[in-house]
Amino acid sequence: MNAKVEELDPIVFERGGTRLTRSQVEAFGREIDALREEIMNDLGEEDARYIRRLVKTQKGMELAGRGLLFLGILPPAWLAGTALLSVSKILENMEIGHNVMHAQWDWLNDPALDSSTYDWDNTCPAEQWKHSHNYMHHTFTNVVGKDRDVGYGIMRLSDDQPWNPLYLAQPVYNWMLAALFQWGVAFHDLEYEKLLKGEKSRAEYRTQRRKIMKKVRKQVLKDYLLFPALAGPFFPLVFAGNLSANLVRNLWAYMIIFCGHFTEHAEMFTEQDIIDESRGQWYLRQLLGSSNLEGGPLFHIMSGNLSHQIEHHLFPDMPSNRYAQAAPRVRAIAERYGLHYNTGRLGRQFGTVLKRIHRLALPGRRRANSAPM
Repeated sequence: MNAKVEELDPIVFERGGTRLTRSQVEAFGREIDALREEIMNDLGEEDARYIRRLVKTQKGMELAGRGLLFLGILPPAWLAGTALLSVSKILENMEIGHNVMHAQWDWLNDPALDSSTYDWDNTCPAEQWKHSHNYMHHTFTNVVGKDRDVGYGIMRLSDDQPWNPLYLAQPVYNWMLAALFQWGVAFHDLEYEKLLKGEKSRAEYRTQRRKIMKKVRKQVLKDYLLFPALAGPFFPLVFAGNLSANLVRNLWAYMIIFCGHFTEHAEMFTEQDIIDESRGQWYLRQLLGSSNLEGGPLFHIMSGNLSHQIEHHLFPDMPSNRYAQAAPRVRAIAERYGLHYNTGRLGRQFGTVLKRIHRLALPGRRRANSAPM
């Protein structure tokens, strides 16, 4: 490319051997836009039946699970009840709650599936989650210093995060976060470090904490007092079943979410990278900062279709049941532009997540393949 042409159409992306000019990046963005428009214009009754059938199934599993736990003195009943309640909580949090609060189903005009009023079975208040996740995370995906989901305030998951000795323990407290994942999601947006630095007022902090504690009390009373109390002498068995179901849901959600964002080849970005970012560049960042998981239809439903994390980051308000339709076309577009489409089986992807967590627990310099766009 001669100097005059390069001046008119400069290289704006260069990573991993791929160089794209401004016009190529914008063409990439237009192809992604066109795909989104095509699928969104095709939504209809089949999609409505999918989500309503899923909600009905989830509620039925919860009712059956809680009922069987009341018979928990019989080991098979306790195991079946705990399993059904675990699956119910996973479905409600991931394929229903998460996606409803992304406004994926607002087009149905169904009050039960309205993003502005839906409140999920989780300790994190819906209003707070929609700010920290829908706005902060999806706008500034994997931008160190802007996206608080990078490390959740306690872990080093990018070379661009300054190292300190506390991170030496992150391979251990990573598993604590996994077991208590809903609590980590609820409290990480308090940004306690900003309070200590004077960047956040005590009044703002207290208001936010009150909202969280109100939701926490509601969840604790429901799972660890109300339902166990209804079981009378079987209180400990129902309590243990609810505790186990929440643990299973936490571990599963943690694994799916970390595999979607922190695999070895998921890219991280700096605030400098997003200066004057165009729509095409934003799409590039979503593609390169996300990772997919391969599996069958049931696996995708159980993951909340966050196994299609790339497509979810590109199209956060698209009904999740359509991500499987979008995925092969997104991959084909990416390949035409020489872009890496990060996908793999759960075991392989999670292995690279653990590798990243252990590597970044140690001090080290930024790797060459993390160069800015």
